[in-house]
Amino acid sequence: MNAPNPLPPFAGKTFEVRYAGLTAINAYADDGIHMRYEITEGAFAGATGEVAYTWRHLADEIYAISWQEADRATVVHIDDFAAGTSHSFYTAPSSDFYRLEGSLRPRSTP
Repeated sequence: MNAPNPLPPFAGKTFEVRYAGLTAINAYADDGIHMRYEITEGAFAGATGEVAYTWRHLADEIYAISWQEADRATVVHIDDFAAGTSHSFYTAPSSDFYRLEGSLRPRSTP
């Protein structure tokens, strides 16, 4: 469970994550369960989807956020919303594994 707070503080907000070779927009729904992603730069540019995610509060404003995409790819983020940093662990459908680190910044909701 995600108790005691049923919603993460990033619910209803949109963020840009920028790694070396990959940039994505993650828009978290108000429900604290669903998000929409769009990869805007890099080898996977153009990939979009809506997924259900799970989250865990780790410390301060640091959260682990994970989901599985329709193509069976898996994603785990360790996002520090205060420091503006993101670490991502991504397994592609091909089973290639990526470790990425970069920046995290809020964006205006489109």
